[in-house]
Amino acid sequence: MKTPRPNLSDLAASAGVPGAKAVSAAPATPARLLVKVCGMRDEAALAGVAALAPDFLGFIFAPKSPRFVGDVLAPELVQALPPTIWKVGVFVDETTENILATAHRFGLAAVQLHGHETPAQCEDLNEAGLLVIKAFSVGEAVDFNALLPYVPHCDYFLFDTKGAAPGGNGATFDWNLLQSYHLPVPYFLAGGLGLEHAAELAALRLPGLAGVDLNSGFETSPGVKDAGRLAQMLTQLRPGAPFI
Repeated sequence: MKTPRPNLSDLAASAGVPGAKAVSAAPATPARLLVKVCGMRDEAALAGVAALAPDFLGFIFAPKSPRFVGDVLAPELVQALPPTIWKVGVFVDETTENILATAHRFGLAAVQLHGHETPAQCEDLNEAGLLVIKAFSVGEAVDFNALLPYVPHCDYFLFDTKGAAPGGNGATFDWNLLQSYHLPVPYFLAGGLGLEHAAELAALRLPGLAGVDLNSGFETSPGVKDAGRLAQMLTQLRPGAPFI
């Protein structure tokens, strides 16, 4: 069954992030970056990472991904996660019907769309009560005007590195491309982020930046996260917090 959604307003306020519809221009970088750990599929690693209390935990439901949840994780394990953590299902060009069915089965409160999903599908999922994160691949340039139809229907955007796969290509892109971001939807920065980027991310000031998406840079194998390395990362992103 679908679990109750955490309070988005409280989450945004604690991090200093205006909601997507609260401002008419790109919000300033928040007081602290939201942290999303994506690609969870190992039961033991899931428990260790959840204990660190990230803001979001992502579960990939794209069959071609090496981090595909499939039948590896019991839905009850995801449903039982602390209610303060947003549980995000990651999908690629999936039907709305299947997305909603998976959200119900695993108790997801949010979806991240990594394919060619339309603004209309984002609207349908948002109206169904799910927080919507729409991902866009970044190469040598970003056409922000192409994102305009998505603005009314998405709570967050996510910018990932363009590559052979829809996501999880394990490489960074030129973050300076986001200096001219002017849309009212806050976004996550993704793409090959690791401990070596911690200090730079903590000091990063970009319009609209809300959080970071951590994945392959903290794995011992696809879908198996190293909670110790994540704790080190969180310590640097959130000085003074008792992660280690």
